[in-house]
Amino acid sequence: MKINIKRIARKTDYTIGYLYVGGQYFCDTLEPADCGLTQETPLRDIQLAKARGRVAIPMGCYRVLITKSPRFGCWLPLVYGVRGFKGIRIHAGNRPADTSGCILVGWNRRVGELMNSRTALHLLMQKMTEALGRGERVEVEIE
Repeated sequence: MKINIKRIARKTDYTIGYLYVGGQYFCDTLEPADCGLTQETPLRDIQLAKARGRVAIPMGCYRVLITKSPRFGCWLPLVYGVRGFKGIRIHAGNRPADTSGCILVGWNRRVGELMNSRTALHLLMQKMTEALGRGERVEVEIE
């Protein structure tokens, strides 16, 4: 299963994106500020960007696993293999303050915020679980 996130609005405090599943629009995303990191960015530069504040994960393609989150105490998608970052989850949340590097899902109906985030997460988890049940690998590509 392929998930694509196209970052469309890069602001100083947050980034809004469109999330697609199988090429079809699914929902919107909210992440920390995008400072242009990629998978090719040297680790030292990633660490420097993180030291300045919350930043979005580097653009690139990553495997997604569903694991139990120690922080949230429930099963959530984990974006696996993000160099310089640990514990990056896809989870519910509405405002930039709700993410410290993670990808929030919902529908962007107010400037800088998501609505119906829990519903979006539930529907996305359902699709991921079905794909994993069919033996598919789940990946997210962020651009």
